[in-house]
Amino acid sequence: MTEDSEDINTRFSRRQFLALTGLTVAGGLVAAGGYLYANNEADEPQVSRVHIPIPELEPALDGFTIAVLADFHLYPLTQLDLIKKGVIMANALKPDLTVLLGDYVWREVEAIFDLAPVLAGLDATHGVFAATGNHDYWTDIEVITLGLTEAGLPLLVNQGVPISVGDKGLYLAVLDDGWSGEPDLQATMQDLTPGATTVLLSHEPDLADKHSLDARIALQLSGHSHGGQVRFPGVGALILPYLAWKYDMGLYKVNEMWLYTNRGLGVTNEPVRYNCPPEITEITLVRP
Repeated sequence: MTEDSEDINTRFSRRQFLALTGLTVAGGLVAAGGYLYANNEADEPQVSRVHIPIPELEPALDGFTIAVLADFHLYPLTQLDLIKKGVIMANALKPDLTVLLGDYVWREVEAIFDLAPVLAGLDATHGVFAATGNHDYWTDIEVITLGLTEAGLPLLVNQGVPISVGDKGLYLAVLDDGWSGEPDLQATMQDLTPGATTVLLSHEPDLADKHSLDARIALQLSGHSHGGQVRFPGVGALILPYLAWKYDMGLYKVNEMWLYTNRGLGVTNEPVRYNCPPEITEITLVRP
């Protein structure tokens, strides 16, 4: 065998090896994708119940419940039936307060006119209040605001609402979206009653590092992350959005402030959830 023929055979062998390796990787990806879709949880919402101890919580607020829904992303991947199911599940909790944490639609801003009347079916003793998310700005915040307003759902932007329970009550502080809006914590807190327990709505969870520096805030409620949609044991989420890299799912203590990150109802990019089902959260405030 000549030197040239050896070089040709070597190159051919390498090509064969690379081709076989590529086929193996591609086959593995197809198999993994098939497994994820076969075990897809995207249409299986769950209720997560969380008790949060609040120092100096007044007795009248002991056991106060908040239903949390986030990241609806209606159309084209998330369908209205899932949202209707979430509304029924949230109402079954008979919450004292219900909050919506933004990102109402995904690709089609006009979908808000299908979504908002369904969300208007939510019922809570002290009302239902909505916050903004980044996708609400990326589509059209004016249309989103119109759709929610026409359905009777108050969208609060850098505003606070006193909830009259007991002597000092609860203060619901609602920030504008932290990625694409103009959040103003000082304006949001300006109507705070001294001594009231403050619950802050802020779409992106990682901003808790900043908000927790304000000792008046007892609890921040956030969404945005979807929990990553796909999570593997021992690994966690493979992909997370900006401002949800640190606090991507569940309950955290950030300085002296509690943070809960809701996994959301809808999906984006891929219509799949694995080890990360859609979530309605029932937050219960309790005395330590």
